[in-house]
Amino acid sequence: MNIFPQSNVLQQLPKQFFASLVQNVQAVIAEGHDVINLGQGNPDQPTPAHIVRAMQQAVAKPMYHKYSPFRGYSFVKEAVATFYEREYGVTIDPEKEVAILFGGKAGLVEMPLCLLNPGDVVLVPDPGYPDYWSGVVLARARMEMMPLRAENSFLPNYDELPKDVVREAKLMFLNYPNNPTGATATESFFQETVSFAEKHHIAVVHDFAYGAIGFDGKKPVSFLQVEGAKDVGIEIYTFSKTYNMAGWRIGFAVGNESMIEAINVLQDHLYVSMFGAIQEAAAVALLESQQCVAELVATYEARRNTFIHALRDIGWDVQAPAGSFFAWLPVPNGYTSETFADLLLKKAHVAVAPGIGFGEHGEGYVRTGLLTSEDRLKEAAWRIGQLQLF
Repeated sequence: MNIFPQSNVLQQLPKQFFASLVQNVQAVIAEGHDVINLGQGNPDQPTPAHIVRAMQQAVAKPMYHKYSPFRGYSFVKEAVATFYEREYGVTIDPEKEVAILFGGKAGLVEMPLCLLNPGDVVLVPDPGYPDYWSGVVLARARMEMMPLRAENSFLPNYDELPKDVVREAKLMFLNYPNNPTGATATESFFQETVSFAEKHHIAVVHDFAYGAIGFDGKKPVSFLQVEGAKDVGIEIYTFSKTYNMAGWRIGFAVGNESMIEAINVLQDHLYVSMFGAIQEAAAVALLESQQCVAELVATYEARRNTFIHALRDIGWDVQAPAGSFFAWLPVPNGYTSETFADLLLKKAHVAVAPGIGFGEHGEGYVRTGLLTSEDRLKEAAWRIGQLQLF
């Protein structure tokens, strides 16, 4: 059999860090151990019943058995506009300022391909979602990291970025509520971002995947709520987290008209739009009662409170996340994020994600998901406590 080598671009793609984590977890499970897996970000609750029913009914409609419009049905883009007006007070033109995506990740990876040429500079949060890196590599662009530090509430400090880097930057990724740190952004930070981007002609992509998940009565701020945001950027939203539709693979981008058009042009060549029944179910999710979202957020908040209290009870000095369904926990002295994660897996049978997998500035932390029951979270904390590390 002939072996055909992969292209240089494919060979340069970052290794899927979390694939090895999954393999390690499976190996411990294969040994017969009960592993509490807090290392992944896969929602554990089912899609709300009314959304499933909408999909079931839509599947039978012959109109959806044909090719869908390349850029999506108007009704789902109008639902997006209604959603943004209702939730954030932001006016969206459904035809010019909305792009339907095959999941939020698709838009995040596509954006560098849409706007960048080889060698162009992209500002990327560190720590941050590793799939930002993938799009940068595919576009043959260059990453420059923006450190996120606890002392700055895990927000980038634009003043510390080298002037030559800022001068060359064409694109910037942000993500609040943040994966992996659980931090949230303020309106004043987004105002600063708009000014910075306007001054240096940088396109902003705000990953709003966890936009629905804020705690302590505080609703996360949309980047587009800030005056001038649509002049410099877009926001990418996914149904995966808000409506537990991770497997459905649908999201959308909203905002700057030229960036939306670029996404649509690229997707015109990659896809023939999305199955119409999924689009109909997505419109139902956006337009009908949001009680399911409120209940989901309450579930995550209860889990967060239970887990953080249990960790503090064993002597671990941890901070509660302000949003997302992750907790970002400092590693005890004497360990790296990887050696600590390895210890927890092998000795406590608790899987966590090493911070180094999210970038250099993720070292010193591990990420845990709030994606299992309160009892299992308490059990995980108890197991860790038995190691007598704190």
